[in-house]
Amino acid sequence: MPEISRFYGIIVRIFTDDHTPPHFHAYYNEFEILMDIENFRILAGNFPPKALALIIEWAAIHKSELIKNWELACSKKPTFKIEPLK
Repeated sequence: MPEISRFYGIIVRIFTDDHTPPHFHAYYNEFEILMDIENFRILAGNFPPKALALIIEWAAIHKSELIKNWELACSKKPTFKIEPLK
């Protein structure tokens, strides 16, 4: 489960051979969410409101990179790091 980004205590990962729809896993303290890359809908889990706002902002900025990383992970190819939110 490659880590693709880390910022403000949030860790973002994309698993290889994961189920559709294309999504990523985000972790913040004891919280975890699975977020749809296409529409930033939470598929499972929950986040505190401030952390959720940060991850949505980051995902919107890096949507094309997230899609590329999803495709790489599904093909069992190495993913790449995505710039953190600043």
